Amino acid sequence: MRKLSVLAASALLLASSSFAKEINVGVVMSMSGPLAAYGQTCNEGIEFAHSLQPKLKNGDTVKLVLIDTKGDKVESANATTRLISSDKVVGIIGELTSTNTAQVMAIADKKEIPVIAPVATNDKLTEGKKFANRVCFTDSFQGAVVANYAAKDLKLKTAVIVVDQAQVYSLGLAKAFKDAFSAAGGKIVKEIKVSSGDKDFKAVVSQIKAANPDFMFLPMYHPEVSMIARQAKQIGLNKPMFSGDGVANQTFIDLGGDAVEGYMFTDFFDYGAPPTERSKEFIKAYAAKTGKQEVNSFVALGADAYNLMVDAMNRCANPEDNICVNNEIKKTKGFEGVSGVISMDELGNSTRSAVIKVVQNAKAVYKATVNP
Repeated sequence: MRKLSVLAASALLLASSSFAKEINVGVVMSMSGPLAAYGQTCNEGIEFAHSLQPKLKNGDTVKLVLIDTKGDKVESANATTRLISSDKVVGIIGELTSTNTAQVMAIADKKEIPVIAPVATNDKLTEGKKFANRVCFTDSFQGAVVANYAAKDLKLKTAVIVVDQAQVYSLGLAKAFKDAFSAAGGKIVKEIKVSSGDKDFKAVVSQIKAANPDFMFLPMYHPEVSMIARQAKQIGLNKPMFSGDGVANQTFIDLGGDAVEGYMFTDFFDYGAPPTERSKEFIKAYAAKTGKQEVNSFVALGADAYNLMVDAMNRCANPEDNICVNNEIKKTKGFEGVSGVISMDELGNSTRSAVIKVVQNAKAVYKATVNP
């Protein structure tokens, strides 16, 4: 009788395992090219979160299908089309920049495939799209955080803005900052336009020095910002500098060297002030695997994009039902993520906190948390 029970249990186990499936989730990310430092870091978070939770509650296995966009919007579009048509993904995580993510979301929306962007912050990204979502804050929130902190906490009254006219991220963040800084009583004394890939900023820093602002706001990515900081130092321009999350990585500090000492920026997360129990558990597991105590905010947001996708899939009777998955993403409230508590709205935008950091002794140091 006991032998029959064991055989029956074994048969049941084999039967249940035979029904378990492998479900594809796409990842489109800048793994090479000028933004590789961001993309590789963000994907590290996605893959580490996957290693901690590779299966759904019904036993199905999640398979990540990664395509390198090389930081290019055409490559981003091609990758999205391939993931949907060839790999039959249920959802997509990515891309990195707002410009490239717009391509991903436009194509995925037509095919009704949910997208979760880890770090794309441009306000207009999700407008008019039913299947577009993100776990990061928006530029309007981020821009207001910088403006109010500069005006109210640091008592700075005038600013020069340097904006990358080739990036919608930069243009959107610059506008949000201008509106909030002016509303707080500040004055923009000059706005200077540059383009991604520029390397000679001697004329730019000379113009800033002549304008003599209280501080500079550079809503751009780290390759250009680090060069501007170094060239500013060469001509003795020592005004405070502020950026958004586009410089939130150690590569920026390494490239900038002593020229970025004292540099301030907004970020999504700080490992030294873990906001949730999940944060603490993730940091502990990450340290055990990598030997590194420091968890970059892009790692945390990559992990949250994956965890939120899996959470939504788990709430669907059929985790391959892309319509249900998208609906459940948007119903998410009070989700305990690695980077903080996340609540989604019907537009696919998240409500969450921001942190402010400053570069001290070649490290990003936590200063404050700003809640929505």
